[in-house]
This record gives sequence, C-alpha cells and structure tokens, in this order.
Amino acid sequence: MPDDEQRPGGRPESRAAADRVAEERDRRTGRAAARARMEQQQTWVDLQVRQAMERGDFDDLPGAGKPIDDLGTSHDPDWWVKQLIERERVTGVLPPALQLRKDDAELDAALDRLTSERQVRDELAGFNRRVVEARRQLQGGPPVITPTRDVDAEVEQWRERRRARFADRGAPAAPPPTRGRRRRRR
Repeated sequence: MPDDEQRPGGRPESRAAADRVAEERDRRTGRAAARARMEQQQTWVDLQVRQAMERGDFDDLPGAGKPIDDLGTSHDPDWWVKQLIERERVTGVLPPALQLRKDDAELDAALDRLTSERQVRDELAGFNRRVVEARRQLQGGPPVITPTRDVDAEVEQWRERRRARFADRGAPAAPPPTRGRRRRRR
C-alpha cells in the first residue's frame, strides 16, 4: 500500500483505501470467510428445519396445541432450578434445620416400614446423631429446634403400632425379634 494513502496515525485517508485495508485484513485473518460461513449456516439451518417439517418430525410432540405453563407470570431467575428439582424429584437440598424438621415429621412412618427392633434402634440413633451434629454447626440459616428422640420410648411405640397393625389384619402379632442369643436345637 502506498504511503501517501496513510495518515500519520496509520489510518487510511480515503474510503477506497479503507476498503483495501479491510480486504487485505480479511484475506489475512479469514474474517470474510467466517462471515460468509455464518450467512450460509443460517440458510442451512432453515433448510434442515423445513425438511424436518416435511418429514413430519415435529408432528405429535408432547404439549402440542396446549398453552405454555406459567407464560403470563412474573419472571423468576431461578425457574430452571425449581423445575429441575420438581422434575427429578431432588431431595435433601434443604438447610439442615429444615431437613431435620421434615425427617422428624416422617420418622414414625419410616420406622413402621422397618421389620426389626435393631433396625429401628439404628434408625433412631442415626436421626439423633444428625440432630446433635446440626446443633453443633454454625452455618447460619434457621435454628435447629428438632428434639432428639428417646430411643427406648420410640421402640415401645413402634411395638405398639406393630401390634395394632397385625391385630387389624386379623393375624396373630408376631413378636419382634429378640436381641439375645439364639439357642440351638439338638
């Protein structure tokens, strides 16, 4: 490029000179080719969508003809997290204090699904351990107000609920397994 077309700061003086500089820069960096690829890509995508519509790939999609849920509601920046949690049924992401409250409310039902006194005692010991650990942590959030459970009292209540369930079925109540040694028959 002739020096007379350049200003002292290195900028071209005329529009034609600027076009030549841009053209030379595009050949060197490939920007013109990239721009052409982007324009062609848009055409290619449109072609792929049109062919898929002709094949019927978009027919009978779930939700076709139905309104979009929550379309008119206010914007929630965490919408995708909430939908993920709901769709995947994610649990255990509550702060420890709230998770313990939830577990405490469901503990009797969880104990009723167990079949031996040893399992019940282990479950209660684990629950009490989590309550004590949560009280020791200073992570902020809601306070831990969940009480620990009296293991012996809870085991007795479990036995009573178990007897009542067997009585309702009309079957004789099976005694819970004992913790002592088993005698061998000779």
